[in-house]
Amino acid sequence: MSLPASVDDACELLAAGDYMADRSLATAVFLTLKLNRPLFLEGEAGVGKTEIAKVLAHALGRRLLRLQCYEGLDVSSAVYEWNYSRQMIAIRIAEAHQQTEQGQLGRSIYSREFLIERPLLQALTPQPEGPPVLLIDELDRSDEPFEAYLLEILSDYQVSIPELGPVRAEVPPVVVITSNRTREIHDALKRRCFYYWVDYPDAERELQIVRLKAPRAADALSRQVVAFVQKLREADLFKLPGVAETIDWAHALMQLDALALSPELINNTLGALLKYQDDILKIQGSEAARILAEIKRELVATAPA
Repeated sequence: MSLPASVDDACELLAAGDYMADRSLATAVFLTLKLNRPLFLEGEAGVGKTEIAKVLAHALGRRLLRLQCYEGLDVSSAVYEWNYSRQMIAIRIAEAHQQTEQGQLGRSIYSREFLIERPLLQALTPQPEGPPVLLIDELDRSDEPFEAYLLEILSDYQVSIPELGPVRAEVPPVVVITSNRTREIHDALKRRCFYYWVDYPDAERELQIVRLKAPRAADALSRQVVAFVQKLREADLFKLPGVAETIDWAHALMQLDALALSPELINNTLGALLKYQDDILKIQGSEAARILAEIKRELVATAPA
């Protein structure tokens, strides 16, 4: 599929991948694709940052290359490493055929065919279906030296390999970087990107998302689930539930054939919504019953006559 020609086209592109995006996010996606700039998405865990890259790859018919960041991530895991076993075999074959001229042999074994390409180098390699979508996920989990290494890639879409020289993409890949903001990302990297903060959706949009991702859920249940989660995000919790948890909770309740929330049902399924025991203890019991009673009153008050 061709790249969107307008913000409206970007909205349709995301909608085609079942992603409910507001116009500001669609604008960020459009400008990212139009200007060939990386898209840096920051926000709480579970708000749909990673999903944007998946949707773009699917909707555009491109290959998705995902680099999951973690502490200790280095060049050999993210970019490339030499295939030493193949190089040794090539040296033995050259020796057997008495082809051991040092300069020629060195150029031979340090060629592209002896490289093991990791996601970042693969993203710079031409693909039959077009430039891939490169997802650098949870960059904040990596170390600062690796973050600095990315600057060349994000500026010039190239990597420098000492034995080969620079490897540059003929056509830049679509780059999506996500961060849960467990640490601050350096300004030098952010300057190379189009920045967008992915926030929790409002109740209306979250209800649309639940209806899209859990279409078999009863309408009353979907409304109560969304209203309950929206109330939890106002509470003082260690980890507020994201949209992913909302969808998981709706699916869990459907498996229990629930048509509406009840205090007992909430207490028994809070583990699908909250991921820390202290948060569960704070909400279950009387607090859950209070929130449920409050949202029921509000839903009745706002129901159409």
